[in-house]
Amino acid sequence: MLIGQRVLSRANPATLTQFVMTDFKLGRFCAEDGMIVKRQHPSRNSLRRDENEDREIDKRDKRRREHPMNFACKHPATAASNSPVFPGSGGMFALWQSGLVIPGLVLLMLMEVYTAEALSAEQPPNIVMIVGDDMGWTDYGFMGHEVVKTPHLDRLASEGVLFSHGYVPTSLCRASLATLLTGLYASQHKICCNDPPLGIDRAEMLPFLRDAPTIPRVLQDHGYLSLQTGKFWEGHFSNGGFTAGMTTKGRHGDDGLVIGRKTMQPIYDFVVSCQQTPFFVWYAPLLPHEPHDPPERIFARYRDAGHDLRQARYWAMCEWFDETCGELIDWLDQHGYRENTMIVYVVDNGWLQTNGPVRQGDQFLTRSKNTPYEAGVRTPIILRRPGSIPPGRRTDLVSTIDLAPTILAACQARSPKPLPGIDLLPPVRENRAIDRHDVHGEIYFHDCVELGKPKLSVTHRWIRQDDWKLIVPTKPGMNPELYRVSNDPHEKQNLAESHPAEVKNLSQRLNERWNLDAGSQRENP
Repeated sequence: MLIGQRVLSRANPATLTQFVMTDFKLGRFCAEDGMIVKRQHPSRNSLRRDENEDREIDKRDKRRREHPMNFACKHPATAASNSPVFPGSGGMFALWQSGLVIPGLVLLMLMEVYTAEALSAEQPPNIVMIVGDDMGWTDYGFMGHEVVKTPHLDRLASEGVLFSHGYVPTSLCRASLATLLTGLYASQHKICCNDPPLGIDRAEMLPFLRDAPTIPRVLQDHGYLSLQTGKFWEGHFSNGGFTAGMTTKGRHGDDGLVIGRKTMQPIYDFVVSCQQTPFFVWYAPLLPHEPHDPPERIFARYRDAGHDLRQARYWAMCEWFDETCGELIDWLDQHGYRENTMIVYVVDNGWLQTNGPVRQGDQFLTRSKNTPYEAGVRTPIILRRPGSIPPGRRTDLVSTIDLAPTILAACQARSPKPLPGIDLLPPVRENRAIDRHDVHGEIYFHDCVELGKPKLSVTHRWIRQDDWKLIVPTKPGMNPELYRVSNDPHEKQNLAESHPAEVKNLSQRLNERWNLDAGSQRENP
C-alpha cells in the first residue's frame, strides 16, 4: 500500500508493524471521540515540500520527541485533567506500558487506520504493457529453461506476481493482440485471422478495433495519455484509441517495428512529456519474432556452445528481447516511476523453433503458433507494482481476457461493455485462489473465410479445466484429443480413448462457452 511516499506491502505485516509503531512513538496518532486517528500533519517524506518546510517539520518532530506532553492530543473526557492519550506517561500509553491494555489490540487499531488511509490515498497507476512476440512459454530462466538467459524478466517475475499457467485464447498474432487491447475473445472482437479473404481490402478489417472499447480508449476518458509502439495490425495507432503512436499503416506495425530492435527513445520521450498525467504504454516489439538476427555478441554464446544454428539464433533473440525489457524497466525505476507504475508482461503466442535446413512453412508444422497446443496458447503472465501487488508465484488458470478488466480496475475505470474476464488483483491481494477452474479459446485459419463471421474460420476449439485439457478439431473425421497437462505439459500422450467421461464433460463445458452448431451468442456480447 502507498502512504504518501512510504510504501508498505500488504504481504509484509512485519514492515507495516514497524512503520505503525514508529509513528505511534513519535506522536503521529491520537484519540478522538474514542477512536484512534492519525494526526493530520504533513509527512516529512512528501516530495512536494520545499527545503524550508522540511526543516520546520524536522524541528517540530525533534521538539515532539523531547517534550511529548506538549504535543499530546487530548481526549475530551481527559482534557481537564491534562492527561494525554498519546503519547507520554499518562492515559492509554501508560496503561499500555503497564500491561493493562493488550498491545496487539492497540496495534490492530492503528493498522486499520493505516490500511484505510492507504486505500484512499492510492492513486491510479501508470500502465506499461510489455508484449513479447512468438516466444515459447518455457523459454525463460524463471520457467526453468537451462540454456536461455533472461535475467531481467527473471527479476520482474520475482518482484511481481507470476501466473505460470497463463493462456491466450487464440495463438495467432493479430487476434491475440486484439484480445489484449479489448479483453474480448476473437469471436467477439471479430479479428480472428491475420489477413482478410483473397480479394478483400485489408482496410475492411480496421473498423472492428476502431469501434471497440479498447483499453487506451477507455483510459483516455479517465484522463490518461497512451502510446503505441511495435506490433499493431490495425492501421493508424488512433484506431486502437491511442493518443500517440509510431504506426500509421502497414501489416505488422510498419514504422513502429523499430522499437526495441533499434531504439527505446520514443517511449522515454513520451513518458517525460506526460509530466503529471497518467499514461499507458504499449511496448510490443517484433521480438523474438523472425527475422532471427540477434546481435553477434549474444548469438556467439549460443552458437559457440554447439547448438543448432537456427535454435541458437532463436535463443539469442529471446535474450536480446530480455535486454530491451530490462532497459525499459530500469529506466522507469531510475526516473521515479517504480511505485506508481504497473508493469504487465505477456506474449501474444508461443513458439517452437525448428532445427536443421529451412523448409518453406516448416514453423507452421510445429505444434506451437496458430495451434491449440500448450506450445501455442500458453504464456507466463506477470503483474508488477511494488507496494501494491504482493509478489509471488501462482498456478491459477488465467487468460489474457483477464488483463483488460485487471488494468481498468487498477486505473479506477470500467469498460462500457461487459467483459468476459476477471480482475486478477483482488485474489492476489487477498491471497486466495481464483474462483474459476477453466480457460478456453479457439484457433482460426491464418486467412479469414468471411469477414464478420468468425465461426466459419474456426479450425479447433480447446479448453483446460484444472489438470485436464481437451482439443476439439472442427474438420470432419478428426477426433478430439485429451491430455493431463499437469503431468504431461508437452502433450505427448492422448488419453481421449481411455477417459471418455472426461471428454464428454469437457465437451459439454466447451459447448456452454460457445456452441458452433447452435450459433454463437458470444459474437454479440
